[in-house]
Amino acid sequence: MDKNEILAILKDWNDWEGQQDIGTIRSVYLNRLEAFITGSNQIITITGPRRAGKSYLMRQMARRLSDKGVRRENILFVNFEDPRFTPLDTKLLAQVYDVYKGFLSPTDTPYIFLDEIQEVAGWEKWVRTMHELKKAKIIVSGSNAHLLSRELGTLLTGRHLDLTVFPLSFAEYLLFNKVEVKSAFDIVGKEAEIDGLLYKYIEAGSFPEVALSVKKTEVLLNYFDDLLTKDLLKRFRVRKTPAMKALIKYYLSNASNLVTFTSAGKSLQVHTNTIERFSGYFEDVYLIFLLKRFSYKVKEQEKSPRKIYAIDTGLCNSLGFRFSENIGRLAENIVFLALKRKQILDPQVELFYWKDTQHREVDFVIKHGLKVTSMIQVCWNIRDEKTKARELRSLHKGMKDLNITDAAIITDATEGEEKLNGYTVKMVPLRKWLLAEESAIGL
Repeated sequence: MDKNEILAILKDWNDWEGQQDIGTIRSVYLNRLEAFITGSNQIITITGPRRAGKSYLMRQMARRLSDKGVRRENILFVNFEDPRFTPLDTKLLAQVYDVYKGFLSPTDTPYIFLDEIQEVAGWEKWVRTMHELKKAKIIVSGSNAHLLSRELGTLLTGRHLDLTVFPLSFAEYLLFNKVEVKSAFDIVGKEAEIDGLLYKYIEAGSFPEVALSVKKTEVLLNYFDDLLTKDLLKRFRVRKTPAMKALIKYYLSNASNLVTFTSAGKSLQVHTNTIERFSGYFEDVYLIFLLKRFSYKVKEQEKSPRKIYAIDTGLCNSLGFRFSENIGRLAENIVFLALKRKQILDPQVELFYWKDTQHREVDFVIKHGLKVTSMIQVCWNIRDEKTKARELRSLHKGMKDLNITDAAIITDATEGEEKLNGYTVKMVPLRKWLLAEESAIGL
């Protein structure tokens, strides 16, 4: 590429001659990223699903550095999804760096933000060289967890720190909708507004762009097209496009249900090996998560069905099933995502579901280190006495088996406490549980 072309692109994305849009600040991720950058000399990798906010986070970090005294000339942001960049290879990386140095003349070790780096063939070797020669402090982002971890794990063992960015937590979603909740007192008088936003959060999902858009379905469908074409078909060179699309819709329609690769293959008339391979791809790009059954025996864990969860309930409603008929399953998916955010911030946390031989089931088992710490059941409407008794029986059996004295049932509105022969089960509305859980981990 011509150096003037490169310079024109870089000017469009950097604050050198003005200020770029940095969106709504997401403090928990921004503070964590800042701690990584200032507390180490390692490469920082930011991963997470497409459109979860990684690019805006990098721009927010660049702005914070500038606000704290780093000269704008010492900060470079490069977006490799800009279609004007071509071809995407290490030669382009070298050209971009040379043009930047020639035009800006950085006076100190620059901070270089490389967005959607997986688009550049051979990027990892260039990044490693720059890091080892101490020519820059490098922050990279990508939408493929396996790709980044494999390439960096091979070439940069012990030289990088990882930050995973998810779509909005409920507290962040409220903030994006101009409702700030810092304490229980902030909820008083806002219950109706918060409950209304909770239903929108469940129905339309939690991608930042969706939260701010009036055309939520259109944005979600565009997101799905990008994910399918850029992150799946192109990256993994998939030829069986109809089978992949069918499996995605199958999984999104079965969110919060138990699935096996064999049953999915029979339903779609696709070979089990293909189902398993595609499922791995979906996990790599953060489209789905497969939750294992709790067991102290690894073999039993692996043989049991998985519970399927989606990265976003809005995608389920746009591509999978009807919101009004499945709000309980969607609420369970929301709880899973909240627990997954907790796991991201604390690697010692492990998540499972529990099921016994009598098919009694508990949605979530939370393990911290070597100890099982809690169990959570999600039951949207527990006002029916038979439903309540069934859920309590399952929880009671699970608590006895795993030696847990306290557990919770997440509901739509029911609140209270049940005593079961020395065991305590709290019933907590989803709104209240989400805000308390997210507050506890800083989200």
